[in-house]
Order: sequence, then structure tokens, then C-alpha cells
Amino acid sequence: MERRRLLAALSVLPALSVLPACSSDNRDTARPPSSSRSSSNGARQAVEAYVDALNRRSADALLAVGGVPDEQWSRHEAARILADRGGRGWTVKNVRIEYDISPDVGSARLEATDKGGKTMRDTFTVMREKGDWHLVVFEGNPAATDKPTSSTEKPA
Repeated sequence: MERRRLLAALSVLPALSVLPACSSDNRDTARPPSSSRSSSNGARQAVEAYVDALNRRSADALLAVGGVPDEQWSRHEAARILADRGGRGWTVKNVRIEYDISPDVGSARLEATDKGGKTMRDTFTVMREKGDWHLVVFEGNPAATDKPTSSTEKPA
């Protein structure tokens, strides 16, 4: 009988070690795991670099913060972004970073006001590539052309 109780108790231990990972308490979503806290300011700095690029109307700085190549499509999109939001004297009021995907990918919520008092709120994906943080602000990044695309038509 004692042997069964011991075996039953030992069989429960692996299950108990998994329970903390199943917790639904997400109070610390705004903080990255401890392994990446030393560079967690990099995501915020990328958001601030984006605002600075807008204020300076700098396509080069916008390309850098977006982590995209300097090509015709990216220059065209940078010009569109700067025409829409550039040169307004934005001041960052609040930035909230949530590492909801991984220590290297998360969401950034930006709130800023321009010199006329107009508020800008935006949400970006932030990602760390080779140690550098970038914002996903460019939509037109073309897909690789050496692979066939999937069809959206119904099969015959």
C-alpha cells in the first residue's frame, strides 16, 4: 500500500512542474523575459527614432528604423509616410511595448502630439533582427520572386 502512495505522489510531480507555465496571469506583458531586459530599451528607441525621422522628414532615417533596403519601392513608401505625418513636430507622450510574441518580437503602442495639439496613435510590430530593433512601418516589401504564389481560386 505504501508503495502505491509513493508512486502516486511521484507521478504528480511532473504535472505540478508544468502548472506555472499554464498560468493565465499576464500582468508582466509589457516587460520582456529577463534574458532580453538588457536590450528592451532598443524597441522603445526604435519607436523614438521613428518619431525623430518623421520630425526631420528623413527618408534615410525612416528606411533605417524600418529595416528595409534602400530601393525604389521603399523610397516611394517613405515619401508617402513623410507626406502624411512628416515635419509636424511630434512629441512622444506614451510608448507601451508588449513582448507578446517572443523576446525578439512584440507590439508597440505610440501616442504622440504634434505642435498644433493633434494626437497621433499608432500600433506597430517591433522586431529585433541581428541585434537591431526595427518597426514594421513599410507595407510594400515585395515577396521573393523565385517562389510560386498560391492561388486563391477554387479548385476545378
